[in-house]
Amino acid sequence: MRPVVVPAGLDAQRRLGPEWGRWLDALPGLARDVLEEWDLGPEGETWHGFCSLVLPVRTDDGKPAVLKVGLPDDESEHEHVALQHWHGRGAVRLLRSDPRRRAMLLERLDRADLSEAWDVEACEIVAGLYATLHRSPLPQLRNQASYVERWVAALRRDAASVPVPRRLVEQTLALARDLVAEPATAVIHGDLHYANVLRGHRDGTDTWLAIDPKPTNGDPHYELEPMLRDRFEEYAAGWAVGSVRDGIRRRFHTLVDAAGLDEHRARDWVVVRSVLNGHWAHEDAVRAGRRLDAEERAHLTACIAIAKAVQD
Repeated sequence: MRPVVVPAGLDAQRRLGPEWGRWLDALPGLARDVLEEWDLGPEGETWHGFCSLVLPVRTDDGKPAVLKVGLPDDESEHEHVALQHWHGRGAVRLLRSDPRRRAMLLERLDRADLSEAWDVEACEIVAGLYATLHRSPLPQLRNQASYVERWVAALRRDAASVPVPRRLVEQTLALARDLVAEPATAVIHGDLHYANVLRGHRDGTDTWLAIDPKPTNGDPHYELEPMLRDRFEEYAAGWAVGSVRDGIRRRFHTLVDAAGLDEHRARDWVVVRSVLNGHWAHEDAVRAGRRLDAEERAHLTACIAIAKAVQD
């Protein structure tokens, strides 16, 4: 069997801290062990996500699939539970899993995602997936509120140092307190954006399917923020209509209207998630003992712009 090589884009995550380095060092051996144990034959180019290695494979009976091995963090712990629950409805099919090693064998989808779609069309597709994926809460999943409470506590601790306007920090702290007080009403994906929707095939028909969930029990209105932040650079591109603010608001209102969500609650969650996302970039840099790099500064700028745009 040929050696498993970690793609450069995934290996670059070492900058995020020593725990990433340890996982990346062990990843080739871990993936090779699973390939051998599950009798999988690698084929084609190795892919990767932000925190996962994805290997196209053939099963022992010759069927195409992919092996995904992810970072063992809290957010990925129950990915297999949600995929089992959805059973291919609106999401990629799970064929086999080893939760301890964060390894999953998944149906192989086309690599075509929503990145080339017009933003309004893409938002309408994702809004349709919300309705399919947002099923009743599962007892195995954590409540999203427990994560938000932890993240908000860290933001409160760093309120004086995080490079986010103070009024947005204070607003986030207040909004989050009220939002997490409400009970969870659905299983939510947690990270549904352009690159996490791939084209698949059901009964001879092309369809769009969600991948890479960070599932919890929570509020469906929590879902919108990743779709506003992804492809952020296109807001200012020449073909985009209007300003950056106009582009953000166009996506926001398309998602709200197509999914039948409450605009005010969706807006509050976008503000909270945007500021928390900006704080994470600050935390990563502090943890690694360095200043924000160019990519993190751009990310922080995007987060602030989104938080402002949805409420201007």
